[in-house]
Amino acid sequence: QVQLVESGGGLVQAGGSLRLTCTASQRIFETHSMGWYRQVPGKQREMVATIAVAGYADYGDSAQGRFTVSRDNARRTLYLQMNDLKPEDTALYICNAHVFRYSDGAHHRDDQWGQGTQVTVSA
Repeated sequence: QVQLVESGGGLVQAGGSLRLTCTASQRIFETHSMGWYRQVPGKQREMVATIAVAGYADYGDSAQGRFTVSRDNARRTLYLQMNDLKPEDTALYICNAHVFRYSDGAHHRDDQWGQGTQVTVSA
């Protein structure tokens, strides 16, 4: 089981910045897409940003233009640079690693999740 450990969360004022970091315990960066999701109690988990092994990035609507995801495969580390933070960005930010496979005539996605790091943005 791969362990994903997030860090970098905290309390910040609106308009401020944070950089989140996720490190993996095993060498999955060569094979897995990585991503950041966020969770607010009572709401569905939301995709913030994902990044493929080759570096292609995709962003959720809330992150467009403000957040940047990047990865260092050699260091097994994923980053999320968050700028111009807003109170509605307050959430538990969770690191994700996923890979697709084909088995039994169907495509499957295997996910691994970290425990999350809390980001709180004050007005």
